[in-house]
Amino acid sequence: MNAMTAMRQYQQVGLQAQVFEASPHQLIQMLMQGALDRLAKAQGALERGWLPEKGELIGKAVSIIAGLKDVLDFEQGGELATNLDRLYDYMIRRLSEANRNNDPVILEEVSGLIREIKSGWDAIAP
Repeated sequence: MNAMTAMRQYQQVGLQAQVFEASPHQLIQMLMQGALDRLAKAQGALERGWLPEKGELIGKAVSIIAGLKDVLDFEQGGELATNLDRLYDYMIRRLSEANRNNDPVILEEVSGLIREIKSGWDAIAP
């Protein structure tokens, strides 16, 4: 086993431990941060012309956003959940467009939306 493989396995175990110990509130925070991380990496891949990697990273961000959308509680969340549902749909459409057109402006737009939602979520005490 080389050093890089060992490091990745160590990181994976650390992430699994964080997920296992996290509250539902913290899991949402982790998902939002994960989407932001993927979009930042996609931006870097696009700038370097690494289009297959860019597409893979955008796909991962879309999956995370779809996961956030799937856990919305419309009974407790009411209008806020409905608005987030629509916003998540919008983000997914925009990311598909960004991927198709290699558009860094759209990547930044969606990142900004996620940062805004995450900021509000972070301010809520669990």
